[in-house]
Amino acid sequence: MHEAETSSRLLPTPLGPLLVQASGGSLTGVCLLSDEENEYDIALTEQDIDISALNLAAQQFAEYFQGNRRAFDLPLAPAGTPFQQAVWAALRAIPYGETRTYGEVAAAVGRPKAARAVGGACHVNPLLIVTPCHRVVGSGGALTGFACGLPVKEWLLALERKDGICHET
Repeated sequence: MHEAETSSRLLPTPLGPLLVQASGGSLTGVCLLSDEENEYDIALTEQDIDISALNLAAQQFAEYFQGNRRAFDLPLAPAGTPFQQAVWAALRAIPYGETRTYGEVAAAVGRPKAARAVGGACHVNPLLIVTPCHRVVGSGGALTGFACGLPVKEWLLALERKDGICHET
């Protein structure tokens, strides 16, 4: 048995291009490309089996950035450890417009003392925005750590604000 190849597509967003990857009909990666990465040619492919997943992702990201989508409904297949998978599932359960602390996410996955490990799982999150690690904040609500930089995290949280304020629990 051979591994399925990955299909990919660049999606334009207000934050810059998102590289969306799919394999076997499920999303496996979403990342924001930096200016340096934009300068390089990226080999983009769309296999027949993954075109529907890429089209669905493109539609849902467009709706999200227009403020018309609060949750993604996409087939997902991120690669990670069982702990990372549990953290990413907990992140996807954080409602649009709300935040949780690293400690709250750690408690949600049954590891209340693993706040730093939650931060590590957020840092390697392969599905940016779909798995909303931008909704995780430091204790007291401080914006901390984000692989794409704090300005991007701030921008995403602002997009999701209701009534001009970000509702925290």
